[in-house]
Amino acid sequence: MTLERELEVATELAVRASRLILDVYAKDFTVAYKGPRDPVTDADAQANALIVAGLREAFPGDGVIAEESPDRSDALRAGRCWYVDPLDGTKEFIAKNGEFAVMIGLTRDGASILGVVLQPAKDKLYTGFVDAGEASASLTRGVLAGSPAREALRVSETAATASLRMVASRSHRDAATGHFAETLGITQERPHGSVGLKVGLIAEREADVYVHPSNRASAWDACAPEAILRGAGGRFTRMDGKPFRYGGSTDMANHGGILACNAAAYDAVLPAAQAAAAMAGLPTDGEGA
Repeated sequence: MTLERELEVATELAVRASRLILDVYAKDFTVAYKGPRDPVTDADAQANALIVAGLREAFPGDGVIAEESPDRSDALRAGRCWYVDPLDGTKEFIAKNGEFAVMIGLTRDGASILGVVLQPAKDKLYTGFVDAGEASASLTRGVLAGSPAREALRVSETAATASLRMVASRSHRDAATGHFAETLGITQERPHGSVGLKVGLIAEREADVYVHPSNRASAWDACAPEAILRGAGGRFTRMDGKPFRYGGSTDMANHGGILACNAAAYDAVLPAAQAAAAMAGLPTDGEGA
C-alpha cells in the first residue's frame, strides 16, 4: 500500500483526538456559536489543535486545512493537503446521542485519496484509500478499547431505486431531500448525524444512498468520506454528477451539495439528485468542492 504511513498517522491522531473528545463528552461543557446555526465546543478546539500539530510534525511538506483553524491559505498550494473536521456532528455531540466523528482526509492535486472517520461513542473506525490503481476500505471495531477487529467494506449491489435505503441528515432534513426520495419511490429512510458516519453506513451496507442538497457542508466534511466510499466501491460526487475538486480557493463550501451512493444505483439516482439540487438552488456548472 502506497499510503501506509499516512493511514497509520491519521488513524493514531484520530484515536488520540477521540479519547480527548470523550473526556469532554463525559462532563458538563460550554457551547459557543461561530454563527447562528454553527455551535462549537472545547472538544472541537482541542481535537483540532492536536490533529493539526500531529499532521504538521509528521508531514511538514503537506498543507493542512482544519475547520477550527482560520488560515485556509494551504488550499491554494499544489500537491498534498489534509482536510480535517475534528468533530463532525457538533450538534449531535451537544445532544449526547453519539452520532459524531473525527474525520481526517488527504488530497493530492485536488483529489481525495485517503480518509479516516472514527466514531468515538461506538468505537468504530472507517478507513479507505484510492491511489495508484488501488482502492480499499475497512471497518475496525474496538480500536479505542485496544482490541481491534477489522473487516473489509464493500457497498451493496441494490439497483432498484424503490428498494434503496436512504440515510438522511438528522439536523438538516429539507424539502429537496424529500422530493428526491419521493421521485425515486424510496420509503426506507434512516436519520443520522455526521456526514462521515452516514457515508460509513453506505460503505458497510447498512444504507445505499445519501444526498445533501445544500452548501452548508464544507471540504473537510467531504474529503475523508469520499475516499472511504470510493475505496468500498461506491460513488461520491456533487449532486450534478461532477467530481469534487479540493483546493484552488480559500472558499471551503461544497456549493454543489453531496451525492453518495452505491455504484449499482448511481446512474438511476443521478437525475433525481440533479432535480433536487435545482430545487435547492445549487449551481450545476463549474468544478470545485
